[in-house]
Amino acid sequence: MSKMYEALKKFHSEGGDSQHGELTMEESEPVAENVMSATLPAAKEAVAVELGKPTSENTGPRQLSIEPTPECGVVSWDGTDRHASEHYRIVRTRIVQHPKSPRIIIISSAGPGDGKTVTAINVAGMLSLRDNANVLLIDGDFRRSTIATRLGLPAEPGLANTLDGSSSLQESIIRIEQFPNLYVLTAGKSAKNPAELLDSDRWRSLCATVRERFSFVIIDSPPIAAVADYELMQASCDGVIVVIRPGHTDRTLCDKTFEMIPEKKRLGAVLNCASEWFLWKTQESYYYGSNRQ
Repeated sequence: MSKMYEALKKFHSEGGDSQHGELTMEESEPVAENVMSATLPAAKEAVAVELGKPTSENTGPRQLSIEPTPECGVVSWDGTDRHASEHYRIVRTRIVQHPKSPRIIIISSAGPGDGKTVTAINVAGMLSLRDNANVLLIDGDFRRSTIATRLGLPAEPGLANTLDGSSSLQESIIRIEQFPNLYVLTAGKSAKNPAELLDSDRWRSLCATVRERFSFVIIDSPPIAAVADYELMQASCDGVIVVIRPGHTDRTLCDKTFEMIPEKKRLGAVLNCASEWFLWKTQESYYYGSNRQ
């Protein structure tokens, strides 16, 4: 039995439950608070300098409101859905306190339908609620991009437009009005093959820029074993989180997926849509139950 499925077995035996996700991190040493900050003026300057394309007269990224569709799976980050929000806060805490201090993080899965995009959106949203923590969410799944649709944002310009030179990074990034610390770079569109866009100096320059100017960068990538795009993204990232959906994720493919991630970049796994466990409800009612007189 693989290490990941041993972890899954342990999770259920200890009473794990999550309709959205819980992160199991590989930790063997004490963790320390990872203090990160980035200022918007520095970020705006870096966009123009690093990518070498003149910017417009605008002084910053576009500012738009998100309009999530009811079925998109995005939790209410203000805590309205306390159960789901708390699980994502646990994920956030374990990322922030991870001894490897990852800055650029890929969230992926073994195959489609495991919930990687919903997880990426929610993790980025929760990270952005921290003080002085500017967070950039990137849709790197060019072939099946859905972040723009889920959040009600324009699809273009986006990452593909930035990488093919038809748009600057500053013109492509969107700042979310409801959450000023959250920025989104949608997938965009380009006539070039995605692998060609990612196997380029522009992609490496973009990664260097956002690493300097954002506290965290969350990338929604294609499934790990599906196409070459993931490998090219992974080369420039600090760590990978794999989303596993019990009862849906193929076990053999899941094993193969973890083998493809360099050991030093394995941050952990999120269990999505895990089944209920009868003892968990007692704990939940204690922490999240209504205030009854």
